[in-house]
Amino acid sequence: MQNEKEKIIIQAIEYMKHHLDEDITSESLAQYVGYSPFHFSRMFKDVTGVSPRLYLSALRIEAGKQILIDSSDSILKTLLNVGFRSVGTFSSKFKQFVGLPPKQFQRNIHSLHTYLNEYDFSKELEPLEVLAPSVTCHIIKPQQFKGMIFVGLFPRAIPDQAPIVGTAIHHKKTSCTFSKVPLGTYYLLTAAIPRSINPRTYFVLDEAYRGRVEQPILIEKNTMIDVEVTLREPLPYDPPILINLPKLLFERENRKQEEK
Repeated sequence: MQNEKEKIIIQAIEYMKHHLDEDITSESLAQYVGYSPFHFSRMFKDVTGVSPRLYLSALRIEAGKQILIDSSDSILKTLLNVGFRSVGTFSSKFKQFVGLPPKQFQRNIHSLHTYLNEYDFSKELEPLEVLAPSVTCHIIKPQQFKGMIFVGLFPRAIPDQAPIVGTAIHHKKTSCTFSKVPLGTYYLLTAAIPRSINPRTYFVLDEAYRGRVEQPILIEKNTMIDVEVTLREPLPYDPPILINLPKLLFERENRKQEEK
């Protein structure tokens, strides 16, 4: 059951979603829900893990992804629909968050969708020896889920860039381990993609199961920890999953081949 704070933030998020093509500021959102900018911004980050400004940028990029997948609209028409005022700004933000420029993203949808559907999970092996610093993630998933589960350590509480370390596992597997993790503070985030003949399922993850370790994980020299994550349906205030997961897996496999 939602508490009062969550209801207020969901109200602000719904306003964002319906006014992406307008100029929106934290101050105007705060005024809309009847709070001071300071208290609104603090509440927003408490609920979502990120600032209102970052969340709004993520919504706009996510909306751009959907338009590029679902239609043949031009880049110019797409960016105007989601609140950007120049092709350069939209393209650079899109590449920063999604990993590819808009046109290239659009061109690669079919090939990456096919790649993910044909991926061989027998290649995913646990390290023979777990070396510190390490993180082992145990995953609890809905019994009915079938597909692949992406797990990664991210520098922020929103998956808007490639993880520091990451992997993909088959739904029959219940854990994964990252060895020799770089020192730092990270958020462990997961997303589950069901097998699908519809490419949209793999690139717009608004309905994907997801999970996270609520507190950031501090990785020090001798850290060796186990964490547990429960996959769940998305909540109304979850930040969008912007990164291109099929592309990340494809690139990781290419690097493995080059290192052999």
